Amino acid sequence: MPATEHTRYWAVIPAAGSGSRMAADIPKQYLPLHGQSVLEHALDTLFACNRIDGIVLALSPEDHHWQDLEARYADRNLIRVEGGAERCHSVLNALARLADQADDTDWVLVHDAARPCLRLDDVNALMDALVPGSDGGLLGVPVSDTMKRTRPDGAITETVNRDRLWHAQTPQMFRLGQLRTALEQALAQDLMVTDEAAAMELAGYHPRVVRGHADNIKITMPEDLALAEFYLEQCKPA
Repeated sequence: MPATEHTRYWAVIPAAGSGSRMAADIPKQYLPLHGQSVLEHALDTLFACNRIDGIVLALSPEDHHWQDLEARYADRNLIRVEGGAERCHSVLNALARLADQADDTDWVLVHDAARPCLRLDDVNALMDALVPGSDGGLLGVPVSDTMKRTRPDGAITETVNRDRLWHAQTPQMFRLGQLRTALEQALAQDLMVTDEAAAMELAGYHPRVVRGHADNIKITMPEDLALAEFYLEQCKPA
């Protein structure tokens, strides 16, 4: 792999999911939101960060919606790769492609395609906080609600102490080589990790949580679109 004269940053967006809980006719990342698709909001914020050298977008091989947006990013360093069955497979495919032009020590920011309200200031804060020598980390916000653990029937078994509990968000930022190895090791153990930090933790690392903002929501349910629309009205120009 090529040597680098300075630290470089790349972004990966796994966007191969169907978003079945949205009960929509199209994948949730293509749903219209504040004049654009959900995915465009995520891409535009990351491209607005001039410290990011390029973005790898992992799409389903059955994705027929990206072609409507592709021309808009023709002059950007955007690499398309085939996504996998689960998020971890998509991220691994993206990292493998990225390794052709990036160094193992380069930083990679993995961001959810369905988080359209990411703030550019939070992207920069994450980069600034994870100084050389750290194990990487992720954006998050402290848990403020009372947390309950239940049985399968919904009966409460305990109230969980929320002290030092965080809602994990994205981007999640790690060294390319370390993250790739951690994900490969997790899959070798048949562990379908749901985020990159979990894979790094399993590999013995201690990622840091960097405080972000609660408006960096993930579009999961239909009502999330209205909330995201409100946040974008407040934070982004029309």
